[in-house]
Order: sequence, then C-alpha cells, then structure tokens
Amino acid sequence: MKEIKCGIIGSGVIAPVHLESYRKVPGVTVRALCDIVPGKAQALADKYGVPRACLDYHEILNDPEIDCVSVCTDHASHGQIVADALDKGKHVICEKCLTATDTQLDLALKAHKRNPERVFAGVFQHRFEPANILLRKMIREGKFGTLLTASLNVACLRTDEYYNSDPWRGTWAQEGGSVLINQAVHHFDLLRYFLGEIDSLCASYSNRVHQKTIETEDTINAILKFKNGMHVTFCATSGSFAVPWRSGFFFTGTQGYLEYSEFKPVFWKFLDETLTEELGKKFAECEESKAIQAGKNYYGTGHPAQIADFIDAVRDSRAPFVTGEDSGETARAIHACYESARTGKWIQL
Repeated sequence: MKEIKCGIIGSGVIAPVHLESYRKVPGVTVRALCDIVPGKAQALADKYGVPRACLDYHEILNDPEIDCVSVCTDHASHGQIVADALDKGKHVICEKCLTATDTQLDLALKAHKRNPERVFAGVFQHRFEPANILLRKMIREGKFGTLLTASLNVACLRTDEYYNSDPWRGTWAQEGGSVLINQAVHHFDLLRYFLGEIDSLCASYSNRVHQKTIETEDTINAILKFKNGMHVTFCATSGSFAVPWRSGFFFTGTQGYLEYSEFKPVFWKFLDETLTEELGKKFAECEESKAIQAGKNYYGTGHPAQIADFIDAVRDSRAPFVTGEDSGETARAIHACYESARTGKWIQL
C-alpha cells in the first residue's frame, strides 16, 4: 500500500479532527501544518508530532511529497486555496462551507475542471451516519407515500466570546454569514441529501442577540421549493440561551410521519404497522452501529468516515462519496438564501 502524505492548511478548532481522522487510516501520515497566525501551526505540530509547520500554505503546495491537503481555514479563503492546491496537483478535501460566495465557488470548480484527475471532496460528514443513510433510503423508496411537508429547525448558542475568539467570525467578508453558513450548514445540506435538488427559495434574516458583536445574521428563516414539488420550511438561530443545541426535522407523507431530532428518530408512525415496527428495529441497529458502508469499504462514522473515503478515492482514482461539486451545490443554495434576504426576492437556482 502506497503511503499517502497529507498537509493541513489552517490549524484552528477543526484541524485536530482532520489530523486524528487521518491517523485512523492505514498508510497515511500528516507531514505538514499551516496557519497564518504565528505559532499556531507549530503548537499543533508539537502536540501531534507533525514534522513541519509553516505560515504560508504555498510551502505545502510546493512540496512534491505531499499528495493531498485538508483546507480548514475561514470560509472566504477556501476558494483560492482549493484552486491553488488543485493546480499544484494535490488532492483536496475542504471543510464546510465550501466557499463564502458564488465567485469563490466558481474559482474552485473551474480549477477542478482543469484537473479532473485530482480528487476534490467537500466535508459533509453527517451524510456518512447510518441513521441518515437509512432515512434517505426510506424517502427514496417511497416509505412515506407522497411526501407532503418537511421542516427543519436548528436552535443553538454562540456567545459573544465565541465570535470574538477569531476576527473572521461574524463577518460578511470572511465568514460569509453566521448561523446558516456555519452552525446550521450540515442540517441544511441534509435537506438536499434527503429530498433532492432545490429549485428556488426565499429567505429573511436578522441579528436579534449579537447586534454589538457581529455584522451577520444570528437568526434566519427560509422557504425552499424542491424540484420534486415539495415546499420545505427552515429556521435557525444562534441565540438560544435556554437550549444551547437542538435540531429537528419533521416529515409528513400520505403514508407516514417522522420526527427526527439530533439525527435520531424520536417519533414515527406509518399506516403500515409492520413498517412502523420494522423501522424501529432498523433505527435501533443504526444507533448500535459504529461503522457504515460507503462505496466499497467499511468505515467509521463522521469525520473519520469521510477522511477514510477521501483517501480511498485517492488510492482508487475514483470520485469521493461527497464531491466538491455536490458540496458546492449546498454552498450555492446558502449563498442564494443570503441574496434573497438582501433583495426580498425568490431566487431560482
């Protein structure tokens, strides 16, 4: 098995998750870390025994021994870094949200078109979780009958201290938004994963709690019209002091109903009582399972699963489970929500 050598660009809170996930994959080593803040990459390198740290990500891209990179920086820098990495012949996995604007997204996607032989993945690790895979299968197989309504609510808390911890947080220029593009992005992506492509949308946002701290939204609402004809409601806030984290999906069909909270079913009922009982058992098996099937290999859940799939895609010269292009469609829909809120118009995707 050929050794795969990786670099991680950005040494903030998500970088150790990538580092530890790479370590779970046989034949993979992290050779270099980077961060523009002096000492930040070196401190992480010292903690994990990574041989090299630098301030300029081009040092990693110019290293011929590095096969692939994780992009773990602020949203606004993703597009340029991804494009530079692909053009330098590196395989790339980029954290959510793939980019902060459509312009940056186009930059990354055009670079992949120039370098189609390179693997380009966008991080949406919740697509690898067994219960989410089961729910998608249920929907696609018509277990709900005709789906009539769906809704998603995300309530979380981000404090002023959180937003002040990094200068890019809560800014339009560097984060590209707040609660939607950062905290609720995975849940928003799962709507696409479960229901298919979005046709058009309208949205509104406000800053209800963090007016003195951030310039972006801490509360957002949207109506999404999917290409299958469904209208879906979405709302999220980062000002929930009473409940610092809670999320819930609700699906109503002609044949079944499901309340799905924290990626777990909390109530479900189908006209077919056998199906109601059967699905209870299947969801219980998902809870017990710590591994999933993605492509041809058996992986653990979450980030380790996605990193393992990424490395497998590099070795097998295949597309990853979550491609950069697919991840980019979620980013484009998020950008459209912000555009709709600013203009007061429905946006066609």
